[in-house]
Amino acid sequence: MSTTDTTPDTTPGTAPAKNAEPGGATAALRRMRALARAELTLLVRNRTALFTALLMPFLMVLFMRSTVEQIPLEDSGLSATDVVMTGGIAMVLIFVVYANLIPTYVARREELVLKRLRTGEVRDGEILAGTALPVTVLALLQCAVLVTAGATLLEVVPPERLDLLLLGVLLGLVLMVTTAAVTAVFTKTAESSQITALPMVMVSFVGSGVFVPLEVVPDRMADVLRLLPMTPVIELVRYGWFGGGEPGEVLRAVGVAVAWSVASVFAVRRWFRWEPRR
Repeated sequence: MSTTDTTPDTTPGTAPAKNAEPGGATAALRRMRALARAELTLLVRNRTALFTALLMPFLMVLFMRSTVEQIPLEDSGLSATDVVMTGGIAMVLIFVVYANLIPTYVARREELVLKRLRTGEVRDGEILAGTALPVTVLALLQCAVLVTAGATLLEVVPPERLDLLLLGVLLGLVLMVTTAAVTAVFTKTAESSQITALPMVMVSFVGSGVFVPLEVVPDRMADVLRLLPMTPVIELVRYGWFGGGEPGEVLRAVGVAVAWSVASVFAVRRWFRWEPRR
C-alpha cells in the first residue's frame, strides 16, 4: 500500500499550503496577537533589546542636539529644536523597529521557530507581522511621546497637518519592518545584525535629513538624497509637523516611500529564508 507524503515544503521562497479556516481576518488577528504576546515576553526578558527600544532613541536625541546646533539652518526654515524633534522620530523608527527586528528574525530562524510556525495554520505574512507587532506599537507610543513633549515642554509648534505626520510615521513603520526582513536574509547570526544593520543606519543618518535638512544641501545632491529609503518619511513628518510641502512634493515623497516598501515586500517574498543558514 502506498502512502502520500504530507510533509510541508519549507524550501526558501516557498510556503506550505495553509488550510482554509473560518473566521478569515478575525482568525488571522488572533494568531498575530498570540505571536505578539510571545515576542513581547521575550523582548522584556532581553535587556539589550529593551535598552535599544526604550532608551537608545532618547539618548540619540540628546546627542543630536549638540550636533545640530553647529549646523547653519537659516536657509532651512527650521530651528535646531525642530530638526531634533523630527529627527527623533526617525531615531525611534530606526532603533526601535529596524535594529530590533533584524536580530529577532534571525534568532527565530536559527532556532527553527519560523520553520515550525510555517508547518501550522499561520501564514507567512502573519508570522512576520506578529513578530514585529510589539516593537511597532512601542515605536508608535514613543513617537506620540516625542510629539507631545515637543509641543508642551520644548515650545515646538503643534503639528499643522496631523494626517501627513501620521502617514509619514506609518509608512516609516512599514518600511522599517520590511527592510529589517530583507536585511535578515543576509545576516547569519543575531550577533552579526549589528554589522548588517549599519549601512542602512549610516545612510539614513548622513543622507536622509536626520541631522542635516536637505534644504541646506546643494539642489542636485538633495534631489539624489530624496530617493533614499528614509528621506520621504522624514519629509512627510516635517511637512505634517511644520507645514510647507507643495502637493507635488508630498506626492513625490509618498511615491518614493511606497516604491521602497513594495520593493522590500517583493524581496522578502522572493528571498526571505525560513530555515537556518548552512
